[in-house]
Amino acid sequence: MISRPNKHCTVELQALPPRIGQVRRIVSAQLRYWNLDPLIDPAALCVTELLTNVHQHAEPDKRCTVEIDLVLDRLTVSVRDHDPRLPRVADLDAGSTHGRGLALIAAVSDSWGVQERHDGGKVVWFSLPVPDPSAAGRQTRDDRTTVTFEQPVPALPPLEEPAFDEPAAARRPAAVLDRSPVRSAVPG
Repeated sequence: MISRPNKHCTVELQALPPRIGQVRRIVSAQLRYWNLDPLIDPAALCVTELLTNVHQHAEPDKRCTVEIDLVLDRLTVSVRDHDPRLPRVADLDAGSTHGRGLALIAAVSDSWGVQERHDGGKVVWFSLPVPDPSAAGRQTRDDRTTVTFEQPVPALPPLEEPAFDEPAAARRPAAVLDRSPVRSAVPG
């Protein structure tokens, strides 16, 4: 059995549009580093939705903290801000173009939730199941593989005749030789 060590990453930011894109790239890069490529798209999408909510709704400021935690077979991403108002999934009509973020997170993630904080803020989080690395046929960065040959590899016999009968230049079509950007300095 291969076990995954616990891993953690924290990013503090102001949830402004350019910063949201940067954090999305940071989350993607961190998951790629942890060999969790299948989780990059859903995690980046969900963290973008959470940070967009902070940008649009959080008061008194847009400061927040994104935490990524990998514990055993679960990736949890949380966004902590200073606004005490708790988000809710809105009842929308089919023509609405806003207010679908939490419903999207609920659809994409394994689970999600909101926690009030003692300092008056809140934490909104989502989790994704980590794919079994043996099922994907991939190793994690922390795994080590050793290959041992029990018998020495036999040496190949030497070639008794040249592999090619003519020089390499003679095998090229004339059109290739004529297009060479290098010209001889010696006339001839």
